[in-house]
Amino acid sequence: MTPPPPPPPGPDPAADSAVDPCPGLGSLVVLFGATAGALGRDLGSDETDLILLVWQVVEPRSRQVGTLHKSLVRAEAAALSPQCREASGLSADSLARAEPLDKVLQQFSQLVNGDVALLGGGPYVLCTDGQQLLRQVLHPEASRKNLVLPDTFFSFYNLRREFHMQHPSTCPARDLTVATMAKDLGLETDATEDDFGVWEVKTMVAVILHLLKEPSSQLFSKPEVIKRKYETGPCSKADVVDSETVVRARGLPWQSSDQDVARFFKGLNVARGGVALCLNAQGRRNGEALIRFVDSEQRDLALQRHKHHMGVRYIEVYKATGEEFVKIAGGTSLEVARFLSREDQVILRLRGLPFSAGPTDVLGFLGPECPVTGGAEGLLFVRHPDGRPTGDAFALFACEELAQAALRRHKGMLGKRYIELFRSTAAEVQQVLNRYASGPLLPTLTAPLLPIPFALAAGTGRDCVRLRGLPYTATIEDILSFLGEAAADIQPHGVHMVLNQQGRPSGDAFIQMTSAERALAAAQRCHKKVMKERYVEVVPCSTEEMSRVLMGGTLGRSGMSPPPCKLPCLSPPTYATFQATPTLIPTETAALYPSSALLPAARVPAAPTPVAYYPGPATQLYLNYTYTSLMPLGDPPRTVLQTSKEWVCL
Repeated sequence: MTPPPPPPPGPDPAADSAVDPCPGLGSLVVLFGATAGALGRDLGSDETDLILLVWQVVEPRSRQVGTLHKSLVRAEAAALSPQCREASGLSADSLARAEPLDKVLQQFSQLVNGDVALLGGGPYVLCTDGQQLLRQVLHPEASRKNLVLPDTFFSFYNLRREFHMQHPSTCPARDLTVATMAKDLGLETDATEDDFGVWEVKTMVAVILHLLKEPSSQLFSKPEVIKRKYETGPCSKADVVDSETVVRARGLPWQSSDQDVARFFKGLNVARGGVALCLNAQGRRNGEALIRFVDSEQRDLALQRHKHHMGVRYIEVYKATGEEFVKIAGGTSLEVARFLSREDQVILRLRGLPFSAGPTDVLGFLGPECPVTGGAEGLLFVRHPDGRPTGDAFALFACEELAQAALRRHKGMLGKRYIELFRSTAAEVQQVLNRYASGPLLPTLTAPLLPIPFALAAGTGRDCVRLRGLPYTATIEDILSFLGEAAADIQPHGVHMVLNQQGRPSGDAFIQMTSAERALAAAQRCHKKVMKERYVEVVPCSTEEMSRVLMGGTLGRSGMSPPPCKLPCLSPPTYATFQATPTLIPTETAALYPSSALLPAARVPAAPTPVAYYPGPATQLYLNYTYTSLMPLGDPPRTVLQTSKEWVCL
């Protein structure tokens, strides 16, 4: 550490007669720092530890300065980059003898308070060359080491921005350096000073004193603030989010919460409700999140944390768009908006609830030791559009301690079921509710929700074949090879793979042939042929039967069932009431197969109307079979042998 400071210099007579350029401004602490890795604009981008702090107090009113202090900081990884070694002249041995960061920060506070008192100044604010030292180095490192920073480090003046405010004709603030600011002001600097960090602080002090000679009500009037904690909040589908403020983080541990993500970006100001954890098709977290910052500068600093670590995992950080954020985090439900309107609440997700469970049951399960905020009003049950419960719910808790108490009930029993509890976020609430759309299971639409390049016409002619018992690893290429010569008779876009409710292959597929005769010939040739050690049943069926299955109905040996719409009003108007009129099966088909292999006659809708109908993405959790192979939009028609591998999940 440096020796005790000498007596301060006498007051500047010119300063006494001058008007105070910054009324209300306290002392400034000019601060410079360096890490063991990158320097300059890339400071903090390589996640290396702080190794040096240099500072000096400036009293704006009297134009006096305190003693210049320099302190080395012990780094856990003492290896210095070639750039740092050349610029600083430091060695690993000298850093090994230095004090750890927490001790250096204590000494910093003591020395600064002493200098401020000696100069007769008031409360002080830090002043740095750019944002990197505090936002990208000090706050992230303190977070990694579980250190609590003093209040002083949560606000600061950015000298580059203050200089650019007074001299806007120069280059953009982010491109300024200490040397260019001194040169633009015509200041003479000590070119012989080779002590790393000392020249930078002395030059910054000279720039500040020169700026103080120019009276301005804007100079040093509004310090930048670093948020202490992440604030949760809702997002609406109607919100407009600037794409220059959003990033995507990939590789997150599955158990990460929004607070964990915000801690990864410690030092940067995440917007209120700006962490949206992404879910997969099964409603579980997929290790990605969209993060919205308060401005584009914060976003650019966040991109520099690409491949920084969260625990033992490195996190990839990429640019994203505002539309992507709103799609994940936005919602339209008034019920959800009311639920999320309570501020500073911890959200937990309960999964696996009995379908008969109500608010009283859930509150009793959690117990009096972890009360839910607002009682029953602090619970949000997730339901299907027809009102059926899904077994999921969300609960609000007033503080972290109550949420921790509730999490201890993880896998506790409610009735005969064990209940899973997880940390959740406002964005996750919106995503889950969005998936269980508030509209009908099959909404009444006059046009498809997806721009489909072809249509499935309703009809009862058996010009399709159903493949049953496919290996779960089967691809379109496997099916074409299995059909052999019959593949030449497949209609363009005519191969439809079917998935189950969990998004996995069901073992079924439908093939549209060019005619009923070709479908029958393919069934005769390929029925019970072997594909990957499994025999596959090939049975003729109609386009109408295939369409019903692709939209959520079932097709078994006992006949065809409609899509799962319990109320008559939920069915699209193009589907009429089922009649009992049977469809005759061709005699050649009946002669070919035993009765157990034949599909029974389908019930025919009265006055069927051809329709091309595709449920939207919000309905995918309710369909029994929800996958079909489609061509990419805008591609010209192709033969089936050129069927695209890009499949669209309806």
